[in-house]
Amino acid sequence: MLSCDICGETVTSEPDMKAHLVVHMESEVTCPFCKLSGINYDEMCFHIETAHFEQNTPERNFERLNAIQYENPDSKNTTLQSTTEVNSSIHSACASNFPKNSSHHLPKDGTLKHEAFHTESITESRKCLKSPEKQSGLSVVQGSIYETTYSPPECPFCGKIEERSQDMEMHVKTEHASLLETPPEDCHQPLYDCPMCGLICTNYHILQEHVDLHLDESSFQQGMDRVQCSGDRELAEQLQQEEDRKRKSEESRQEREEFQKLQRQYGLDNSGGYKQQQLRHMEIEVNRGRMHPSEFHSRKADMMESIAIGIDDGKTKTSGIIEALHRYYQNIATDVRCVWLSTMVDHFHSSFGDKGWGCGYRNFQMLLSSLLQNDVYGDCLKGMSIPCIPKIQSMIEDAWKEGFDPQGACQLNNKLQGTKAWIGACEIYTLLTSLRVKCRIIDFHKSTGPSGTHPRLFEWILNYYSSEREGNSKVVCTSKPPVYLQHQGHSRTIVGIEERKNRTLCLLVFDPGCPSREMQKLLKQDIEAGSLRQLRKSVGNLKHKQYQIVAVEGVLSPEEKVYQN
Repeated sequence: MLSCDICGETVTSEPDMKAHLVVHMESEVTCPFCKLSGINYDEMCFHIETAHFEQNTPERNFERLNAIQYENPDSKNTTLQSTTEVNSSIHSACASNFPKNSSHHLPKDGTLKHEAFHTESITESRKCLKSPEKQSGLSVVQGSIYETTYSPPECPFCGKIEERSQDMEMHVKTEHASLLETPPEDCHQPLYDCPMCGLICTNYHILQEHVDLHLDESSFQQGMDRVQCSGDRELAEQLQQEEDRKRKSEESRQEREEFQKLQRQYGLDNSGGYKQQQLRHMEIEVNRGRMHPSEFHSRKADMMESIAIGIDDGKTKTSGIIEALHRYYQNIATDVRCVWLSTMVDHFHSSFGDKGWGCGYRNFQMLLSSLLQNDVYGDCLKGMSIPCIPKIQSMIEDAWKEGFDPQGACQLNNKLQGTKAWIGACEIYTLLTSLRVKCRIIDFHKSTGPSGTHPRLFEWILNYYSSEREGNSKVVCTSKPPVYLQHQGHSRTIVGIEERKNRTLCLLVFDPGCPSREMQKLLKQDIEAGSLRQLRKSVGNLKHKQYQIVAVEGVLSPEEKVYQN
């Protein structure tokens, strides 16, 4: 009994074994690299070893031969067993050059009993084919092979067809070397380096596409960066807007607080006026036990009557001070070279009803008290009495309605009655002009001496009063009315000026903040020098940044009053 080395089948005689091997040889195979077909298995192995030596690595050769399809019509009826055995024999034949890998790729179904086939079995098969007995059989086999339709190899890149596989392989290596993993050694094509990653390319167009991919990726990354940057910018803008909103809100709050503070300071906070403040202070005095309830009701009734008739009740007035000063300078003041005094002036000080804001109104009462005692102003002020503070507020509002000082009226919301609004030089000028009293405002808006002093203000007052000096008298009682003096936060009335023997000047000032009990000390026969300290103001005592004065200069005719409007 003989056993087939390829498939393991047993036959009874040697001729039967040769015929059996011919069946193996007639099975058509196809080249896994160039699709060559129509040759037997030994010729296919030879073709692969010669034509595809570079590609015939053990792993590739074995994997591709494992995928060979058998399309011989004569073998269609071959059973699954014979197909498996033929595939196994092909594996063995191709793996004869690599015996160490053959056992690794054998099928596991147990149809082949060999673990490896050696070249001896192939040699035996070739000997059988070369024997004279099988020459005729071989010619029949070859005839059947070459009669089969032969399909020439086709280029997988450009579709070109070559007659031989060697020509096709050379065509692919030369014409499409850039598409292969490694160009041929004899191909002298230029190499191109990628400027971004260093990749070497043999085709410029492929390099360009490669670089385009880099650029697309870079553009995408830049886009992402821009998105990130845009997001960061938006976040920064939102944070900045939030910070600005908080800052503006804080500034707005501070402005409101400052405005409310100024409103309270200047009496524009709608907290009531003279009457409300007077009643509140008297109630506090009663609660503290400083005022009897009966006195409270008596003073309240007097206040209401004064407001009703518009005339000041005179409870804060001190008269006769100018006469007392005349006596003092005439008899006692030995250090004074000369003194100029205004016409008679009554002193008015602030009461509970106007404390903290009524200085402007009290100075107007002082000025008006002097004008009412001067015959020059008797025509324009005929029938007038010293008005109370609510009446003065009403008189200023009437002047605004006539068209005087529209800017000042707008600043004070065209309303003074029932408020504690401060008034200054502009309101005094407006009120006097509406009464046909000629006056003017002089502004000393900056310092004219050392240490922030205003010596020019003193010179102006001296010139104002000394224009009527008579002879060599030490005390000059002029016909000049007092001068209204305004600075930031307070106002006073200048009733004279003295020149000392050392040529220094000193103003004589009535202050509404000085109570009546202090002013009445000046009415004594023997006035002490210390009592005048509250009246005397030297150059060094007036250091405010800016001063304004309102000086009365006569009477306006009705036509001049209209012109001043």
